Amino acid sequence: MPDSRHASLCRRSVLFALLSTTLAACAQSEASVSPFTEPTRADASALGKEPTLLVATTRKSLGAREPFFGSDRSSLTFAEVQLAPPGRGISGRVSSVVSGDWAVLGVEKRTSSDAARAFAEAATGRDVLLYVHGYNETFESAVRSAAQLSHSLEFQGRTALFTWPSGGKLFDYAYDRESALWSRDGFVQTLKALVANPTVGRIHIVAHSMGTFLTLEGLRELRDSPEVYARIGSLVFASPDIDIDAFEQTVSRLGPLARRMTLIIDPGDRALAVSARIAGGVARAGAADRSRLEALGVRVADTSGRGWSMLRHDLFLSDSEVTQVVRRAMDRG
Repeated sequence: MPDSRHASLCRRSVLFALLSTTLAACAQSEASVSPFTEPTRADASALGKEPTLLVATTRKSLGAREPFFGSDRSSLTFAEVQLAPPGRGISGRVSSVVSGDWAVLGVEKRTSSDAARAFAEAATGRDVLLYVHGYNETFESAVRSAAQLSHSLEFQGRTALFTWPSGGKLFDYAYDRESALWSRDGFVQTLKALVANPTVGRIHIVAHSMGTFLTLEGLRELRDSPEVYARIGSLVFASPDIDIDAFEQTVSRLGPLARRMTLIIDPGDRALAVSARIAGGVARAGAADRSRLEALGVRVADTSGRGWSMLRHDLFLSDSEVTQVVRRAMDRG
């Protein structure tokens, strides 16, 4: 018995070591830009011209000052985030100039009974890019990733972020997965709020890593809501961290929506390799065999061999050619 316990502890230690060298960069490198990615003009995107990000979140509010929202769970809250684009000087704030990241200037939370309607009205007459982040993200890192993605895509509609209560810590994988699952109702409410406004255009959903798990759970709940499916322009799942068997089962229930789906995969993604080991060896959809995925009727972009990152888990943000995969998917949607 002591020997088996010792072996179990050893295996756990090895997993923790692997997590330290691979998954830690999920949040830290989310907003990093590859030196080989050409910079985008400040006015190339709608967000660059009007740096206000729409937010729907199931994180608990921490008040009017940074970090604004934490890792605890709460009911769905709508907000608007005022941003400063990279390289633009800010009185009292130099982080965006030094780091090349977008900076959060302030958050205006909607607390009235018509907060959902106001959230959707902010997108009146425009397409929407809805970003759902992955594991190990803080509120601010998720905001930066959403802003960077929108700007790199030169997106001309309104950009929105659905941010769920990730623990934002390396060893919170189990907590994050439960939080993602817990947040599916909030995600469903967010989509329904947008669809309730008939003037909102196409809704393009980009989900990363564990955010794919949340997104698919929400879409499965909406399979009897054709009015929602009809408004979705495209679905892009970047490095999806979801059991391949569960992915196949869920996609089979989405009907024609699967044809609007694009997966960005890499069988050599080390973060997903660790995730698979935690899950008992079951492959993740983001590292699965391409032919198996294409048999489901989805488009697949294999990024094997691209990028300089040890992880290659966030190339949709840091590699301009992979970002264009997202752009083409949205153009088709």
